[in-house]
Amino acid sequence: MKIELENKDDLELYNSFLLGNNEAFNLLVKRHIKSLISFIQKYVKRIDISEDLAQDTFLYILVNRKEYKYNFSIKTYLFIIAKSRALNYLKMKKNVVLLDENYSLNIEDTFNLEEDVLNNEKSEELKIALSKLKKKYELIIYLKDFQGFQYKDICKILNITMPQTKMLLHRARKALKKILEGDENHVKWKKEYW
Repeated sequence: MKIELENKDDLELYNSFLLGNNEAFNLLVKRHIKSLISFIQKYVKRIDISEDLAQDTFLYILVNRKEYKYNFSIKTYLFIIAKSRALNYLKMKKNVVLLDENYSLNIEDTFNLEEDVLNNEKSEELKIALSKLKKKYELIIYLKDFQGFQYKDICKILNITMPQTKMLLHRARKALKKILEGDENHVKWKKEYW
């Protein structure tokens, strides 16, 4: 039965979960937990808080299982909830001094995500360049280029219009290119990326 579940898409798993199949829910968690934690970490900058907020996102789904309206993909729905959780956390902790950003761990390193990409030098250079971007630029590049979201899904996740999404992505990529061009170590790499 587990092999049958693994072959199902997210919507089929969610529907199985609604019918009482907890293994389907566990598989949804397994499929999306790493990318969700990585996304949340772009907001809160701490791996431990990101993990807690990702679990909170899935807990919300578990408790409010009938709230999903099928307007967009399950993955998009998860990212919308995760963003809300991250922003709520930041509001509550506004006056609390957080650890230095340099202390925070990188979720991709922690979970060895995209091992084939992270193991090469170009990936490390790109991560460094991405970390120099404004948070909104880093987020949109992460959603589009690393998670593969469509523009319409990014609009819903970030709560912005389609023209804003396209312009933000354009500006983010332009800023990233400028950062890469500013470092002579990136000259060879940027030719391959652009």
